[in-house]
Amino acid sequence: MVKLILPDHLIADIEPHLPSDIDVVEVDSEGNLDGDVSDAEVYVNGFYLKTSTLDKVLTAAPRLRWQQSPSAGVNHILTPNFLQKDIILTNGAGVHAIPISEFVLAFMLYHAKNLRKLQTLQDEHTWVRGVFLEELADATLLILGTGNIGQAIASRAKAFGVKVWGSRRHPEPLPNFDKVVGADEWRSLLPAADYVVIATPLTPETKGLIDEAALRSMRQSAYLINIARGAIVDETALLTALSEGWIAGAGLDTVATEPLPPESPLWSLPNAFITPHCSALSPRLRERIAQLFIDNLKRYQTGQPLRNVVDKKAGY
Repeated sequence: MVKLILPDHLIADIEPHLPSDIDVVEVDSEGNLDGDVSDAEVYVNGFYLKTSTLDKVLTAAPRLRWQQSPSAGVNHILTPNFLQKDIILTNGAGVHAIPISEFVLAFMLYHAKNLRKLQTLQDEHTWVRGVFLEELADATLLILGTGNIGQAIASRAKAFGVKVWGSRRHPEPLPNFDKVVGADEWRSLLPAADYVVIATPLTPETKGLIDEAALRSMRQSAYLINIARGAIVDETALLTALSEGWIAGAGLDTVATEPLPPESPLWSLPNAFITPHCSALSPRLRERIAQLFIDNLKRYQTGQPLRNVVDKKAGY
């Protein structure tokens, strides 16, 4: 019998689909367990996993062999304590692709159709027909990171007639991308991009990737969108870029410090659209997380390769 550690907020979604030979122990967001996990092999961590919670589980379950994360990004899991353990880590790559890619198109349309201005006019009961509006058709989109989310963004952008470029460590042709370049070539594309979307994992190599030089290379009319991790952007440089008009604006679903502190200047910048790291939310999210895990559990029990195995050295 395999013993499984499940977070309390995902038990209702996962437990009904488990085979009969699975023993479940519940864990809450603080790492408190409702049973003995000294012989547990599998751990599904919860949303917003804290380092202290992870450490508690790792200490209590020394025989863990596999950990499944519901998130695509796993930088918060790859702690020194975790990395010294011989634990296979799989992530939730793919389960968030639909809602996040739709959110990116919403950011793009918000900017192109000047929705902030139109909403202000409605609030002021003012009828002005001469508001400047743009089209997405024939615009150029550069996506940094062409994994499941990046490819879903490209698919939806193509439906609007957007020219789509992508960047990845090992470039190769991909559906819906007009061009895919290597990880060291994307900067040369910035001066020609109307929209730049960050969809790459946070790793030591990508921390601060969007720096002052990158922001100064972008068009004054360009719009930056981050749905990945806040630390990928040099926030000080971004504040300057937005305040001084180096770029037209930014849609930020993630920031360096979350929640965004009340005193942050980002809140009041008219060309910044801040959302509370919610782009992945969907009524179907838990269903997809459960489906992925149940499929991986079958693979684990039958000795087949697991889906979404993380390269712990690469960070994703």
